[in-house]
Amino acid sequence: MTTLQPDAAQRRQRVIVALMAVLALLALLVSGVVGSVSLALGELPGALADIAAGRVSSLSATLLDLRLGRATAAFATGAALALAGVMMQALLRNPLADPYVLGISSGAAVGALLALLFGAALWVVELGALAGALAISLLLFLLARRDLGGQGRAEVTGDSSTLLLTGVILASACMALVTLMLSIAPESRLRGMVFWMIGDLSGAQWRVLPWVVLGGALAFALRQARALNVMALHADGASALGVDAGALRRALFVVSALLTASAVSTAGSLGFVGLIVPHACRYAFGPDHRVLLPAAALAGGAFLVLADTLARTVLAPQQLPVGVLTALIGVPIFLLQLHQLRLRRS
Repeated sequence: MTTLQPDAAQRRQRVIVALMAVLALLALLVSGVVGSVSLALGELPGALADIAAGRVSSLSATLLDLRLGRATAAFATGAALALAGVMMQALLRNPLADPYVLGISSGAAVGALLALLFGAALWVVELGALAGALAISLLLFLLARRDLGGQGRAEVTGDSSTLLLTGVILASACMALVTLMLSIAPESRLRGMVFWMIGDLSGAQWRVLPWVVLGGALAFALRQARALNVMALHADGASALGVDAGALRRALFVVSALLTASAVSTAGSLGFVGLIVPHACRYAFGPDHRVLLPAAALAGGAFLVLADTLARTVLAPQQLPVGVLTALIGVPIFLLQLHQLRLRRS
């Protein structure tokens, strides 16, 4: 394998990130102009100027304001899921890990559906999802702290079997509670609960908190990118190479849990984004986390923006849950990635 010089590696990193940023901007542009009522490109500058000046009076400005609010929420959600997916795969040393594998989304589902069952307002539903996700994260941390690098062999080898099994058991318990709530929910609230379980962005709006969580998580991840490379390549000897594996694993768990909680509280349970996007970026750009982390975040955001645009236009004026499309798109893409990996190894 050819080793790039430091300057060449930095140039490659900047080029890849710049290209992915352009892709993300194009996805946001498409989401702004495409819909049941299309906007001409020539109308965009005036509409953007009206929105910036606080004058949302024209039809073009109103449509663009609504679409960009939903698109920015979709971008923050997709980026958070993709970034959490990279972290979970590094934490568990398992390429099939995704943000939902430890049951954090199941805890969020219990909190959100409980709020929906009692007819709570949207902000209470989001708060309930966040509280449920954080509660499961805390319980998981307490039950499997040894696997998160507390002490002993788990810190050295990165064995995550207890962590993974504990997450699966907690997820099963949460899903039993979810099934109970769905079975006793009145007809008038059942549709909204099912849509939330599938993953839906129809009520999403521009919010600051998901972007704060995403920005802080990305800053942390980029700072730890070299340590992640060391831990991925030399798991048994990471401590000897100057990496505090235990502290890094605990930080990865906490940050990925916050990202997952933020994403799930915004859009519900969206499958495959945190699984296929890291795989696709790793296949295209390589395993270097200095490139993989920002590229996956940008690609995840762009992917979910385009999927949500398709969800609200393919059967317009009826809107589909975006989680249906991410699953329908994600399954063949993931199978194709597995087939290509098998061909490369044969």
